[in-house]
Amino acid sequence: MQTYIVGGAVRDELLGYAIKDKDYVVVGSTPEQMVAAGFRPVGKDFPVFLHPATQAEYALARTERKTAKGYKGFAVYASPEVTLEQDLARRDLTINAIAKSESGELFDPFNGVADIQSKTLRHVSDAFAEDPVRILRIARFSARFTDFHVAPETLSLMQQMVEAGEVDALVAERVWQELAKGVMESQPSRMFTVLRACGALNRLMPELDRLWGVPQPPQYHPEVDTGVHVMMVVDYAAQQNFTLPVRFAALMHDLGKGTTPKEILPRHIGHEERGVHLVKDLCKRLRVPNDCKELALIVTKFHGKLYQSLDMRPSTLLEFLTQLDAIRQPARFKEFLLACEADSRGRTGFEQCPTPAADLMLKVLDAALSVDAGAVASAHTEVEKIKAAIFEARVSAIKRVL
Repeated sequence: MQTYIVGGAVRDELLGYAIKDKDYVVVGSTPEQMVAAGFRPVGKDFPVFLHPATQAEYALARTERKTAKGYKGFAVYASPEVTLEQDLARRDLTINAIAKSESGELFDPFNGVADIQSKTLRHVSDAFAEDPVRILRIARFSARFTDFHVAPETLSLMQQMVEAGEVDALVAERVWQELAKGVMESQPSRMFTVLRACGALNRLMPELDRLWGVPQPPQYHPEVDTGVHVMMVVDYAAQQNFTLPVRFAALMHDLGKGTTPKEILPRHIGHEERGVHLVKDLCKRLRVPNDCKELALIVTKFHGKLYQSLDMRPSTLLEFLTQLDAIRQPARFKEFLLACEADSRGRTGFEQCPTPAADLMLKVLDAALSVDAGAVASAHTEVEKIKAAIFEARVSAIKRVL
């Protein structure tokens, strides 16, 4: 029985990154021997065990055979006869197919160390094509390892997988899981660049894919291309370390521009309303969590209106806050403003531009929240009069801060 550290921990150590979790593979053992040694079995699809002291995961060396479409269509074979090389051969990328023995010796049968040195994301074998999740993973790795490139032969294989319909067999939850991880990497745009290059984005998020090539007025968008703009927006959100809901809203906010009638381009009148329906459809299809979906919807619908707030009367400003449900959900409203900041600064030459509308709306919100609605309500008995009195009190507070 021999134990090796494998996968991401070895890769990250070679890259000089902090190691978060260590995964181990065990060669030459059986489930019965693992249990006898005190390990606790947890794997449903293949033999995985938790170490009795550290709770680290130890998996028996195994091979996999494709039996059906999708990422679950595999038959797993684990046995003491399975070698370390056979186990590593089923992994996705060469940089993830390096093992380290207990003595510190590297076992690198697929030249992963060389690919780390040349900054290359390369598939281990043609078995890569058996699991469509690997397309999403390699796109996600592109967003994390921003100085790496996808090997041409790997990109070609990914294109063949898309054409064969493998991506269409992915379940929504797994697609969202990988997309969410990629959006939280340091340069999310690289993930979408890879997905577009292999054709997967058109299958998974056609509403987003169609934004490339759609022009915008150059005086407001020197980058012109809507797809380029959206990538700049989501990268800005990543640079500022914004939350997942803010980053997802940044990604979704301009979907409506993909359906603008050609005869009115490069203007995009009404794109906000058109975008709302597209965001709803996409979120339903990918089963996007509610916090991400709800923020994306209000950013899509109201990001254009925010810039009109500088010319609004105090009563209209309060009505705008009400539309955004800002008084009941101030934290979400602040995330709305952050997504709008990313939209404003995700433009060529506007990366440091001021955001006076957002600054104004924060003052307006603070003013509205300063009103003691309970105290105002206590002076009245009729519901409509209570509502009107609270509204007037908040308008007065807004006037004072303006």
